[in-house]
Amino acid sequence: MKKSKKCFNLNIDDKETLNTFGSSRGELFMIDLDDVFKNSGSILYNLPVSDLIEEAIRNNEGKLLENGALDVFTGKYTGRIPKDKYIVNEESIHNDIWWENNNSMEKENFIRVLNRVIDYLKKSRKLYVFKGFVGADPRYRYQVTVINEYAYQNAFVHQLFINPKNEEELKKESDFTVICVPNFLADPIYDGTNSEAFIIISFEEKLILIGGTRYSGEIKKSVFTMMNYLMLKRNVLPMHCAANIGSNNDTALFFGLSGTGKTTLSTDPERFLIGDDEHGWSSHGIFNFEGGCYAKCINLSPYNEPEIWNAIRFGTILENVIYDVNNMPVYTSSKITENTRASYPLEYIPRKASNGIGGNPKIIFFLAADAFGVLPPISKLTNEQAVDYFLLGYTSKIPGTEKGICEPQATFSSCFGAPFLPSYPMRYAELLKKKIAENDSVVYLINTGWIGGHYGIGKRIDLKYTREIIKNVLNGELEKAKFKKDTVFDLMIPEKCNNIPDELLDPIKTWEDKNDYFQTANNLLSAFKARLDYIKNGIHQ
Repeated sequence: MKKSKKCFNLNIDDKETLNTFGSSRGELFMIDLDDVFKNSGSILYNLPVSDLIEEAIRNNEGKLLENGALDVFTGKYTGRIPKDKYIVNEESIHNDIWWENNNSMEKENFIRVLNRVIDYLKKSRKLYVFKGFVGADPRYRYQVTVINEYAYQNAFVHQLFINPKNEEELKKESDFTVICVPNFLADPIYDGTNSEAFIIISFEEKLILIGGTRYSGEIKKSVFTMMNYLMLKRNVLPMHCAANIGSNNDTALFFGLSGTGKTTLSTDPERFLIGDDEHGWSSHGIFNFEGGCYAKCINLSPYNEPEIWNAIRFGTILENVIYDVNNMPVYTSSKITENTRASYPLEYIPRKASNGIGGNPKIIFFLAADAFGVLPPISKLTNEQAVDYFLLGYTSKIPGTEKGICEPQATFSSCFGAPFLPSYPMRYAELLKKKIAENDSVVYLINTGWIGGHYGIGKRIDLKYTREIIKNVLNGELEKAKFKKDTVFDLMIPEKCNNIPDELLDPIKTWEDKNDYFQTANNLLSAFKARLDYIKNGIHQ
């Protein structure tokens, strides 16, 4: 069996060593994985990213562009497929799972798929294996093994997770394992899946199976789902948010759904980035789950997002980005999908927190791209309102972002990450409420969406204004302002904010038709109340 000269030293013939690739759970998985590594072809273990990119090019997995990034096309699936994601319904975790939000799979079906995946792996010509960590704080760190059949996806894993400093840092057995085999297709009738694609999470076996899809985000988000379960058990709040830290060690959090500016606003040239997407909040403070970023790059520009623009170079993986005749990426094109992506390590960001850790945050931002144009650009929330807006996880979709959307639509994702919540939203919300109270944290709601009217009439607030608002909060200037209540949402809005036109701070002042404003605002408020009633009272908690 072949070994790469640049791999960690691995004795392939030693059965005990083979077990180190596996999880510490489940004899079924451990024994079968031994057979995989005995019978498959080459096993390339913890290769450097440069070698993995060479492998990907050699395998015709993607194209190296002029800016140095590797561009790959993911085929049928260009985003996550929630209907094909499952949690195995196991006795030990059954009462913990929010089943209204998660698809259930019986254990016997999981075993059937697992055995077929194992047989598939045994015949693989080449496997790429990563062994590293999730969680920057060593006190809450988990070791993960990821097995890929594509070199570019293994490079993605190296960029997104935390790499070991050396082989001695690794334990013999990982805490959980991911097997990703995009070319293995499930049989819905035989395997009990919805389609040929599947993402299956077994909390008892500490195992994630992914097949039928080449979209790398499924690896990232299934691991996040695992962490959302494990962290909650340890009284650590797992969060779908970005985080950065100032020169005075002041930590800020940025919650927001896709398209709200979470990555853009947290990547601040005046502050140090802790991470752009997934964090834990323990009694010691904030820590990043990851070692890299997975940024949307539709309409990316060097003017608005210079740090992200400059991070796209050799070692970066682009997904579904069109390129021109000069092999340069065309970020304005959504020919394949709006969900074009770039994955790169945090080292590619000039100003980053060196250890991925920050103190307890005093400032928290909830970002919402309100296409109805009725939320203020900035408002201060009470602790009770913070819990409500956390449970809402509100933003809006605009025409053209998804098939069939012809007018703005309110969309909700509890805790700003419902697809990744194994457990009930109230459990996460109660822990957030406790953390806010213990640390005297202040929560602000930021509208990065429309002003002066809804989509089609008003316009999206300039990014420069949102950046100025964030800056005024972080430097303490906004606390000097007088606040007043808005007339619909009972939100506290400042009367003044440095470098922001006064009329922009109160949305009703930017609307020509005041009656239209009140009707639109009250309709959105009714949607908020209905959603909160469902979350708080309509499901088991």
